[in-house]
Amino acid sequence: MAEATKAAAADPLAWACEAARAADDKQGKDTVVLDVGAVLEITGWFVITSAHNSRLVRTIAETVEERVVAVGGPKPLRVEGLDSGEWILLDYGDFVVHVFGDETRAFYELERLYRDMPSVDWSVATA
Repeated sequence: MAEATKAAAADPLAWACEAARAADDKQGKDTVVLDVGAVLEITGWFVITSAHNSRLVRTIAETVEERVVAVGGPKPLRVEGLDSGEWILLDYGDFVVHVFGDETRAFYELERLYRDMPSVDWSVATA
């Protein structure tokens, strides 16, 4: 078990993919993982997902945090947006999870801003 934890500790992309799976398991919509490391010095990957109401946005964010820790990942360095529940940001340093309400996601269009960045097939990557 210690070997698996060490392997997961060396792979933030695996944690980002686990975050995407956790969001998807809790009804996150159109979940994507984007490799933004080539254009952003502050992080390597964005996980982006959304939900139809603020309660579900919060539930997804909580589930993501629990699952990343469960696979040997860290707790987020910073969490923002819990009060409004329209856009919760979980900053893990190496990756950032954005959990949006549907309208907020449509307004900010992060996928459009980073459309040239490659996406990661999070459904097959393992932690």
